[in-house]
Amino acid sequence: MRIEDRFSIAAPRDRVWQAIRSPVIVASCLPGCHDVEVISPTSYKAKISVQLGPIKADFAIDIDVISEIEFEEVRSRSRGEEGGRASSLSSENVLRLSALDAETTELHYSSDVAVVGRLGKFGLGVMKKKAESLGHDFAVAFRQKIEHAAVDK
Repeated sequence: MRIEDRFSIAAPRDRVWQAIRSPVIVASCLPGCHDVEVISPTSYKAKISVQLGPIKADFAIDIDVISEIEFEEVRSRSRGEEGGRASSLSSENVLRLSALDAETTELHYSSDVAVVGRLGKFGLGVMKKKAESLGHDFAVAFRQKIEHAAVDK
């Protein structure tokens, strides 16, 4: 399943870059993420809860940054399992930043996601809609956090 979207943030690209490379900031904006552990500058562990219909799943996720071009692009790989291995997921992710002007940055993300197990039994349409909803919620929270940080300074 491919998930892709873009959104703009009223902040310069270097500030958005610093925030997107902070696992603590990203985790605080990610719906259902309730724990993040920095293993190294390019490896993280996270605990994420997802509700899909009547099923609530708690995943332990490993995230690895596989390459980056400073201020422009981050490529990462995520994989994890739900407790008891009822479901597992993996994703290949690309995040790109583009300066629209000196004070506005566009963030474009795409993920190729595979989900197997009990959550994988939901139809592609249901899974894609949930993933898009999570992406939208992240965009709103991330934009708010970064734009408000500019006002708070």
